[in-house]
Amino acid sequence: MSTEKNIYVIGHRNPDTDSICSAIAYANLKNVMGAKNVVAARAGSINKETKYALDYFRVAAPQLVSDIYPRVSDIAIDVTKKVKTTDNLRTLGIAMKEAGLRSVPVVDEEDKLVGMASVSDLAKAYFQEITLDSVSASGASIVDIENVIEAKVLVKGNDTAKITGDIKVIASCIERVADTIKAGEIVIIGNRPEKAYDKCIDLGVSCMIITSDAVVSEEIIAKAKDKNVIVLTTAFDTYSTARLISQCAPVSSIMTTNVVSFKPTDMISDVKGILETNEYRNYPVVENGKLVGIVSKDKFMMPEKQSIIMTDHNELGQAVEGIESGKIIEVVDHHRFGGLQTSDPIFINVRPVGCTCTIVTNMYQQYNVEIPQQIAGLLLSAIISDTVLFKSPTCTQADKDAVEYLAKIAGVDYKEYGLAMLKAGADIGDMTPADIVKNDSKEFQIGNYPMLISQLSVMDTDQVMAMKDEILANMAQVCEKEGYAMSLVIVTDIINEGSYLLFSGEPKNLIGEAFKQDASKSVMYLPGVMSRKKQIVPPLSEAVKRL
Repeated sequence: MSTEKNIYVIGHRNPDTDSICSAIAYANLKNVMGAKNVVAARAGSINKETKYALDYFRVAAPQLVSDIYPRVSDIAIDVTKKVKTTDNLRTLGIAMKEAGLRSVPVVDEEDKLVGMASVSDLAKAYFQEITLDSVSASGASIVDIENVIEAKVLVKGNDTAKITGDIKVIASCIERVADTIKAGEIVIIGNRPEKAYDKCIDLGVSCMIITSDAVVSEEIIAKAKDKNVIVLTTAFDTYSTARLISQCAPVSSIMTTNVVSFKPTDMISDVKGILETNEYRNYPVVENGKLVGIVSKDKFMMPEKQSIIMTDHNELGQAVEGIESGKIIEVVDHHRFGGLQTSDPIFINVRPVGCTCTIVTNMYQQYNVEIPQQIAGLLLSAIISDTVLFKSPTCTQADKDAVEYLAKIAGVDYKEYGLAMLKAGADIGDMTPADIVKNDSKEFQIGNYPMLISQLSVMDTDQVMAMKDEILANMAQVCEKEGYAMSLVIVTDIINEGSYLLFSGEPKNLIGEAFKQDASKSVMYLPGVMSRKKQIVPPLSEAVKRL
């Protein structure tokens, strides 16, 4: 089941347009340059602005990767051998030997898991001595016997009919045992004179199994056909034939039905304890009731770590869930460094520009890779978004040059398109106060205080500020439930180029110290402030040193 892992190019949680578009564009660049299995991904839902850009340039959203914790699908092995409930014990034994497994899954005709059969189940059955009598009671058929003894059929009958009579071994002369044979029974007989076979037919047996490849005359075959007696021959001797027939019992007669199974999406951390405390060696992996793989305790090992290329972020607190169990191999970003540590040297391209997509655009140029029209459109969209159409103080000449260059490839008037995209993103529509609190949110560690800082850009702040009290109440709940010292929401006015800052939690005097305003009312207006990265986080980081 486990295959070569993808390498995910992925932005931060609660992704914005830069996070999504940089992932798509950089994954495309890596693949064009010959990298294998590089896939664009996202760690959260797409906002309205990003959806506008993706729809405009007809690009599908990256696949959602909510976490990268190792899962059962990463360690499950394909099922090379499985048996059905109707298979016999000999088939089961062969399957175990060929697969090198001490237990194998049992499925029905639709491949749905119904049980497990193990070596211990087989051993228990043999210790309880599976006899020829028990085969008669097991529901086995003539065709089951044919298969298990590798029989040659001389006279055919109703193969699928269930065995109803007893199975008897004729080990002495026929005259001595004739009075013990009843009509309808099955007899196993060795290389005997013709009269012994003739006598069995006269006694009305239902099936005669002749061992050691004994020669049977045409007269006996003709008489058996006339009397509706099935005749089988086998190369095995009488003893071996009897032992093999005892293996005709169906797997369903010995299998365990109370089975511990896993789903492909189960986390290994949840499964490991079960593997360590249970006696079974193999565990089926089931999806929608059907068997899709096996987890083997004997071959269990932690899977290869998920490789990640981080775009538009580098702080673990902002990364996809489970990043601690992954392997960061590259970072392409335009933010401050937040204490990232890696076990190996990695490729890092971090520059002080307004948008990650500006860096990605420059990388296409650096490597002389042609930028497709759709990719150019997405790159341009992200730069316009992050620089608020060049109004943000984070905007650099490199961002402006990139937009001019990309607009020609994308075939758009970047001013007209940019305003339309920003307007689409500024429409709060049916957003609830809870949605606003988590919109484009990022985690930051400011001194000893973990903070969630969110941002919402709008054309008119009145509609948002009318919900101020509800927004602040939701912010307080987020702090309490998710363990943040403070929650901040930046409501940015694109037209008037300023922001309202709403804040909840403690210490509020940190906000007052950072922005030199009264922080007692949990809201303040910051004229000219449009950038979280350059105008909110740095003042907070400096102010916390002075507290």
